[in-house]
Amino acid sequence: MNNVFIYCEIEDGVVADVSLELLTKGRTLAAKLGVDVEAIAIGTGIEGVVEKQIFPYGAKRIHLFDAPGLSPYTTLPHASIVCKLFKEEQPQICLMGATVIGRDLGPRVSSALTSGLTADCTALEIGEFEDKKNQKVYKDLLYQIRPAFGGSIVATIVNPDHRPQMATVRDGVMKKEILDPNFKGEVVKHDVSKYVSQADMVVSVIERQVAKAKNNLKNAPIIVAGGYGVGSKENFKLLQDLAKTLGAEIGASRAAVDAGWIDHDRQIGQTGVTVRPKLYIACGISGQIQHIAGMQDSSLIISVNSDPQAPINTIADYVINGTIEEVLPKMIKYFKKNSK
Repeated sequence: MNNVFIYCEIEDGVVADVSLELLTKGRTLAAKLGVDVEAIAIGTGIEGVVEKQIFPYGAKRIHLFDAPGLSPYTTLPHASIVCKLFKEEQPQICLMGATVIGRDLGPRVSSALTSGLTADCTALEIGEFEDKKNQKVYKDLLYQIRPAFGGSIVATIVNPDHRPQMATVRDGVMKKEILDPNFKGEVVKHDVSKYVSQADMVVSVIERQVAKAKNNLKNAPIIVAGGYGVGSKENFKLLQDLAKTLGAEIGASRAAVDAGWIDHDRQIGQTGVTVRPKLYIACGISGQIQHIAGMQDSSLIISVNSDPQAPINTIADYVINGTIEEVLPKMIKYFKKNSK
């Protein structure tokens, strides 16, 4: 009762990275609340497969729903299962990935349970909230933190009165850390027929195609990213040359994507991909909140910018003041010379 629940996305028997990241974060939240972390695993043929992936991340209990028709994901059966399970278990927090599945399932569950939902959170914490109007103090609430108003502010959202407190989090925002490779919890096998009606199974997937990612931004150790300050689509060629020299991936800010200089799937930030490379070279990027949210955990940040007052310079480890045309050719020449 009142534990922290994580909905685990499962594809071909593999638990999604975002779910493992949320199990890691859920562990921290649960420890502050003095409760346990529980996982929800729904699919077909997943028994004996997903447990060894989930338990090392500290889940004390896995609610397992294994039956034909539950994989690949369709809305009605998964929504019915989660809603009925939550009515029984009364969790105080539920976390889901801000993925295609999470964005479909989360709103349905929160609407059915009248619990509310904060989407695309970049941070989650536990704290108290004072309702000054009603002179009431709430303890141990989930702080659901995310950029708002186009990234101009960071909003902290709380849900004092309704449960569960629900939030979705983007892939890569939270760190993924194993608690104990040998950790074992309890598996609760549920009778799916008690949670899903025949009407819920009316939709069946006849054919399904999943497009593979065109890049490896999320796992790249080095990223060269460009913003509106790059100046043109042609100038991105300099970034590509530098990336080729370093064996890096190319990324971009939303402004560069909106300008049509680079494909949308290379956008980094709150509305793009969240990354944690060992080296992040930001070229002509001003550093709006939404972009910083997607790369601030990089191990080493180098900012190349002609504006000494650019916001991104405040989080950069090294700042090189100058234009892209001046600085990048010198960097390329240096790296080529010293990589032999």
